[in-house]
Amino acid sequence: MKDFPDTFAEIESPKLRIFESPPVDEELILKVHTEEHIEGVKKDPLCSTAWHSAGGVVKAAEMVYAGELRNAFCYIGAGGHHAGRDYFWGYCCFNDVILAIQNLYDKYGEVKVAIIDTDAHHGDGTRELLELLDFKVLHFCICSRNYVSEDGLKIDVSYFDYSYNDAVELFCEKCVNFQPELIFWYFGHDTHVGDYGDAGLTVEDYVEMAVKIKQLSEEVSDGKLVVVLGGGSDPEIARTSTLAVIRVLLN
Repeated sequence: MKDFPDTFAEIESPKLRIFESPPVDEELILKVHTEEHIEGVKKDPLCSTAWHSAGGVVKAAEMVYAGELRNAFCYIGAGGHHAGRDYFWGYCCFNDVILAIQNLYDKYGEVKVAIIDTDAHHGDGTRELLELLDFKVLHFCICSRNYVSEDGLKIDVSYFDYSYNDAVELFCEKCVNFQPELIFWYFGHDTHVGDYGDAGLTVEDYVEMAVKIKQLSEEVSDGKLVVVLGGGSDPEIARTSTLAVIRVLLN
């Protein structure tokens, strides 16, 4: 991908605002992860951007929830959904979305949040932390299995049984019933044709998803939507897919 933020100069919109990610506060991290986890992240060269990546998601979620931004796209360097209480893998270091929710809980009380994860892999770290922290969050993951928890808030939908389009429609139905105040979309372009989690998707599919999820947010959460970049390795796919999603958010 071309140097950031030059790539986003391709988007000509007065609505576009670019913020530099601040480092996440260690006191907040320790509410989610262990000290041993933090030490492990410090030693891992693949996690060099972890503090600012997580900090960007925390900042974006707070700004969107507070009404300072309509919605946000978090273009981060280190992922989050494979980071559990005391483990991390798959280029995920700190669980950015869980840290953002913890920050909202600390400042605003129990905020109703929904998460849709369309990365190619299951968000195991996010699921573990939601259970450990007892957050009342709707977590909907499109992955390789089907599962529904007893409380109906933790849902896995298999891409072997559902198209991504149908799975997103199902998430929308669940959200209409749940009525979240804020929606997170954990978006991975690793599902794109030719990327490492190839699920046969294209940029056009991402645009269709983005339109539906944005429309959903306008219906149930006053437009409050935070998109967090997940997996993917192809620079050109990264450029075209992220720009396409951002353009939908700006409309």
